[in-house]
Amino acid sequence: MNAKYINPYTDFGFKKVFEKAELASLGQADRDKYESSLKIYRDLKGVIDTAFDEGKAEGKAEGKMAGKIETAKMMKAEGEPVEKIVRYTGLSEGEISKL
Repeated sequence: MNAKYINPYTDFGFKKVFEKAELASLGQADRDKYESSLKIYRDLKGVIDTAFDEGKAEGKAEGKMAGKIETAKMMKAEGEPVEKIVRYTGLSEGEISKL
């Protein structure tokens, strides 16, 4: 028989209630410090999340470009006309000639 132990502190959302009770017991100066540190945390988290998302987008763009270059190299090696390579990859004639 697999009886699951239920922790009322975490399983029923009481953790948030206890946290709010702790905050309510703080004096005004401590509450102000807490709110200030919470704001700093949220600001930093926002910066980090934004940087992460921008990094992912940049990585995807670099991956797409690498794929286009690889396709262009293969097409060029097969003797395909430059106009066709431009049409298929979106690269410029100058970019293709450098490959």
